[in-house]
Amino acid sequence: MAARKIIIDTDPGQDDAVAILLALASPAELEVLGITAVAGNVPLELTARNARMVCELAGKPETPVFAGCDRPLAHDLVTAEHVHGKTGLDGPDLPEPTMPLQDGDAVDFIIDTLRTQPEKTVTLCPLGPLTSIAAALQRAPDIATRIQEIVLMGGAYFEVGNITPAAEFNIYVDPEAAEIVFKCGAPITVMPLDVTHKALVTSARNEAFRALGTPVGIAVAQMTDFFERFDKEKYGSDGAPLHDPCVTAYLLQPDLFSGRFINVEIETRSDLTRGMTVADWWGVTDRAPNAMFMGDVDADGFFALLTERLARL
Repeated sequence: MAARKIIIDTDPGQDDAVAILLALASPAELEVLGITAVAGNVPLELTARNARMVCELAGKPETPVFAGCDRPLAHDLVTAEHVHGKTGLDGPDLPEPTMPLQDGDAVDFIIDTLRTQPEKTVTLCPLGPLTSIAAALQRAPDIATRIQEIVLMGGAYFEVGNITPAAEFNIYVDPEAAEIVFKCGAPITVMPLDVTHKALVTSARNEAFRALGTPVGIAVAQMTDFFERFDKEKYGSDGAPLHDPCVTAYLLQPDLFSGRFINVEIETRSDLTRGMTVADWWGVTDRAPNAMFMGDVDADGFFALLTERLARL
């Protein structure tokens, strides 16, 4: 079977970095056509830098990296240095990237790729705010029917919010973009906090990364060492949630996850619940389902896959 063609749209972020590494470690299953950086966890200049640093850490400097949108569609950018550090990738001491950013805009790259690749053969994998994906859909509405699937990390239902009481960070940063994406008609699979909060980097799991003894394994352990200090204190959990790699793991081993095909609407107007993913988990409305909204993950299987693949780099 041919490798699945993907574009990773990302705002690295330590967990974004691990998601990228997992994809680059799996070339038999995933063909990374390009990585598009978007402003989110930190501003665009840093997310574009961090994406290239991760590619070089993986030994994949030939991976095309494009810079995308530097601000949300309708509001000022909200960032998360309090979680990810001032660079967005605090923890490991990685060298500055030497590989260049590609010429051209990430939004154009997304559009051109979807138009030139065979219909329904490219999956979009957003790991951050949905600004660049929405901008592509606005600029070229014809691409919506050409998307194989959008598999994204964002939102929450039972776990509610991690940046406000009601909203998950990626959706909160640009809910107008999220609304465009969720209404575009393409198949959508969502990895919300309900799943990612079950994928916890415990001490034993982090030591398994470090025990790989490779630059990748050690760097991943240092990344999770850094950002877990915030999440463990916040949630009182045994480890930090590893959010974004759930997207890549789903593409590699979908049976690790379970959920429901439901309607998901994005709240854009309320000051109180702006950015909330209103997920009709119990089917109490007549709104048509538009997303596979995951609710559970086999965490042991997830970490076994992640550790095995990182060992390949």
